Amino acid sequence: MSAEKIILDNIKYRRSVFPVSYIDQDIPDEIIKELLTYANYAPSHRLTQPWFFTVFKGQGLQALADKMAELYRVQTKEEQFLIKKFDNIKEKILKSAAVIAINIAYSGIVPRWEEIAAVGCATQNLWLAAKAKGIGGYWSTPGTLSGMSDFLQLSQNEECLGLFYLGYHHEKEAEGQRKPVEEKIRWIKS
Repeated sequence: MSAEKIILDNIKYRRSVFPVSYIDQDIPDEIIKELLTYANYAPSHRLTQPWFFTVFKGQGLQALADKMAELYRVQTKEEQFLIKKFDNIKEKILKSAAVIAINIAYSGIVPRWEEIAAVGCATQNLWLAAKAKGIGGYWSTPGTLSGMSDFLQLSQNEECLGLFYLGYHHEKEAEGQRKPVEEKIRWIKS
């Protein structure tokens, strides 16, 4: 298979693989570092490179699970609180081989949206690298992220933009369901 086909298929077949599908297999630290190295090659305007990551593994996963569940408990009105959701928050994290907090440090040099877009590119690189290595990934943006700043030791100009769950799995590849690209293109030729 050509390098071009491998790259294009990796883009075409990249999917969210959720923690419920993960198997009990560690992802070595060196592999996670390699995935984050590819994330680090993302483009950014004026090379601000606003992304940085917090990796949770081992007992760190338990600490993250406890924190996220507690944030859900504290931020949810009593009449809307569901013990099943509380437990599910913990279970998703603990079922993962690793969870990576996707963080941003706003530089103030370029518009915020450009730096957020750059972090999105870094996350896509991470996702594609994970896919290439047979590792499933899932980017989650729970509403409780706003309460994570102290836990993640973020500065005033920093923010967590989501959690990226990682795990080996046995799911079969499936092409993404997308509307036809023709519906999303406007041509101007004159």
